[in-house]
Amino acid sequence: MKPNYRRCTSCRQIGHKEEFWRIIRVYPSRQVQLDEGMGRSAYLCRQARCLEAARKKNRLGRSLKVPIPEAIYQTLWQRLPTN
Repeated sequence: MKPNYRRCTSCRQIGHKEEFWRIIRVYPSRQVQLDEGMGRSAYLCRQARCLEAARKKNRLGRSLKVPIPEAIYQTLWQRLPTN
């Protein structure tokens, strides 16, 4: 079976599904959550530059067509790998 590929909403890089964070607009409540749920999804690289660009240019909000709560960005900042 072919692996699942996704595209980063911020930098447009294509990679395996496991390389990205998944942000979901849940149907029908239109709430935004991370990792699990059914609805419209956006994917974001696990890098600080992609997270910063997505927040600054509202790329997640435009992709999901809802405002993104600050708590989502704070959670993603905490999940960043420390190198």
